[in-house]
Amino acid sequence: MKFFPRSAFARTVALIAALLLINQVVSYIMIGLYVVKPSMQQISSVVARQVQGIMALDQWLSEADISPEQQQRLVMRYTDATGIEGISEDKALDYGLAQTTTYNFLSAQLSDLLQANTEVRISQGDAYRVWIRTANLPGYWLVIELDSFDEARFSPLLFYLVLIGALSVFGGMVFTNWQNRPLKALEAAAKKIGQGDYPDDLPERGSSEIIAVTRAFNQMTQGVKQLEQDRALLMAGVSHDLRTPLTRIRLATEMMPPSEDYLAEGIISDIDDMNAIIDQFIDYVRSDTAADNDLQNLNYIVEDVVAHVPDSWHNKIEVIYNEMPEVLVREVSIKRVLLNLLENAERYGHEKVLIETGYDDQRRMAWIKVCDDGPGIPANQIEYLLQPFTQADKARSTKGSGLGLAIVKRIVERHHGRVLFGSSQRLGGLCVRVELPANAV
Repeated sequence: MKFFPRSAFARTVALIAALLLINQVVSYIMIGLYVVKPSMQQISSVVARQVQGIMALDQWLSEADISPEQQQRLVMRYTDATGIEGISEDKALDYGLAQTTTYNFLSAQLSDLLQANTEVRISQGDAYRVWIRTANLPGYWLVIELDSFDEARFSPLLFYLVLIGALSVFGGMVFTNWQNRPLKALEAAAKKIGQGDYPDDLPERGSSEIIAVTRAFNQMTQGVKQLEQDRALLMAGVSHDLRTPLTRIRLATEMMPPSEDYLAEGIISDIDDMNAIIDQFIDYVRSDTAADNDLQNLNYIVEDVVAHVPDSWHNKIEVIYNEMPEVLVREVSIKRVLLNLLENAERYGHEKVLIETGYDDQRRMAWIKVCDDGPGIPANQIEYLLQPFTQADKARSTKGSGLGLAIVKRIVERHHGRVLFGSSQRLGGLCVRVELPANAV
């Protein structure tokens, strides 16, 4: 089953080609059994009668009381009239017997008709001859010269067979492509929805089953889009409602007496953490579209993010810039990706953070690597940590909302890129590689 086609298009074309081949084979067999074979039997019967006529003539000549000259003239007239010539074994070799081909089918048929062992050979060349040797006429070959065999007569038949096969396969390909076109549109639309884009309703065309699937898909798309909008609206409303009391609490805390500064600082720190969590919620549910994207150089984005890193961070950040083309991205979103990765590196690293940029010319992918010298993430926990509101039990602490890596994955996938996790060969900790499709200009 390794070579069995997997796509519906390839399977349909293969099915049509197989059916056409079977049809051609069956047609060939039917023509051979019911057209060629009866024709050959009729030809064998006619040839057998000619041979029997020669045998009768030979017997009559041996019994008739005529001179040898008259016999010779009679034989020559018979040969000219029928095209059948009797020659000896020695003369047959000079006449081209060595270039003949034996036909067992005709030999068997003539043997039955003549009631004697008979051999039939055919030679093709300048002249098309049938050679017959029968036990009834020992020592002689009967040579029947027929019209020249023109192989070009069969070229139109071969051309028509090839043309019919090619047209059948081509028609099957056109039909299958027309049938599968709505399915390809469904596949492309489903990929867009998975990346956070919501395409317009697909046109309902094709067979009745395809139309039903397309209609159901359009309804599902509208439902998912409405659900996403409701979730974003709900999160925006909750965030707005939470910020108001948090602001009042912060103002009340700042008016507390100096003797309770330690308590006020703790409350303000908690308020800042809550505001940061609310910002992460908003970043996670934000719906970016392709219309928000602009051509940007990732080196400039990295430089801007690193320049605005808080002074309170203790890790030393090293940046290695490499040449790269511009990439079609939403700048604010990519900055959020870098900031989340740097916050993770700052939180779980020890002393150093390495950022490196580059471009894979063969795959046309621009990339950014953020590496730290922390404990890293076990390979079996990577998929788990990419889910929203999840944190590692050992390698990561429980501080935060658990949305950092989920936001990174969501934003990168909406840019048609991917996130790879590994170990840093230089620092020994976690190394996250973000790849984005590049548009060289």
